[in-house]
Amino acid sequence: MDKSKRPKAAVSAPESPAAVVTEELIRQRAYELYEQHGREDGHALDDWLAAEAEARNPKSEAAA
Repeated sequence: MDKSKRPKAAVSAPESPAAVVTEELIRQRAYELYEQHGREDGHALDDWLAAEAEARNPKSEAAA
């Protein structure tokens, strides 16, 4: 088969370092919130959303 006729493999772009760092920061903060709840199950989504909100709006959370 002619190499020029071969289908090209789909190559996904690597995640930007900022996106990876942001997700890691959210994960760490969500875990901190989990610990603040006494490691009580059932708050995972709330903790993640709160951590994500803090990451997106750090000034508003710091003032609260």
